[in-house]
Amino acid sequence: MDDSSPQEGGFWSSLVGIFKNKNGHTLEDAIREALRDGELTSHDVPMLLGVLRLQRLYVHELMVPRTDIVCCEVSAGLDEVCRLIVEEGHSRIPIFEGDKDSIIGIIHSKDLLGVLLTPPEKRPEIREVMRPPLFIPENKNVRDMLHEFLKRRQHLAIAVDEYGGTSGLITLEDVIEEIVGDIEDEHDVDEPDEIQELPDGSHLVSGRLELEELNERFLVNLISDQVETIGGYLCELTGRVPKQGETFTLQGLRLTVKEADKKQIRWLHLKTASPGMAQDALAADPSKAKPGE
Repeated sequence: MDDSSPQEGGFWSSLVGIFKNKNGHTLEDAIREALRDGELTSHDVPMLLGVLRLQRLYVHELMVPRTDIVCCEVSAGLDEVCRLIVEEGHSRIPIFEGDKDSIIGIIHSKDLLGVLLTPPEKRPEIREVMRPPLFIPENKNVRDMLHEFLKRRQHLAIAVDEYGGTSGLITLEDVIEEIVGDIEDEHDVDEPDEIQELPDGSHLVSGRLELEELNERFLVNLISDQVETIGGYLCELTGRVPKQGETFTLQGLRLTVKEADKKQIRWLHLKTASPGMAQDALAADPSKAKPGE
């Protein structure tokens, strides 16, 4: 069931209506055309494109992976929570009991202000200060997740896998960064090509390149029911965000992570194997993919 509100549906319908059917182009093309026609300013375009990207993104592509979550054991005490807030610079700290698969609450820094003014002997326990956590599936669409954030007035959620285990953490700030984070110059709204051919015949490939386009360009057959991009595919393959320098061999393609952060793969170096190897790979089971040596 679609739980989108009428207001949200109206926004997306209006957005589609504004740019509807400009010579059969995609919304992205129509937005750029509107910029050229003076219907939009250079300030508007990057954010509109960022909003559209949310429809193609899933929580596991943006989340901080489980291994990188900054959290606190419930028995550690409020002093430890305060230390993490100061040292890590986070305003919200997840609280777990036993291990990270058992997140039982979230402590917000502003909830600690009154506590710190209380004499130490009268300070409450962590359980009395923490708020209930919001759990969301790791395969939830980011646009739907944003709607849930707004509905529940939440800024942070714990992503869980199909077994209910903690797989990551995602915040409202992560989503906002996805919308506006690519703005580098107000006069330069063009994004780098997602496939860039290098002088030696290899390619620089964006982690956001859709699998369908990669399959067509390089004659492979990478398929996933959960993700749509090559970056997401590699994260799904490994169960984490691969680090810079890691190499994978996929159906005759050799992919090396060139740039990545704790949330996603940004750029990959792609080198094709010999035609014979690529043809053999296409004939094989498309789900077989292994890390390179």
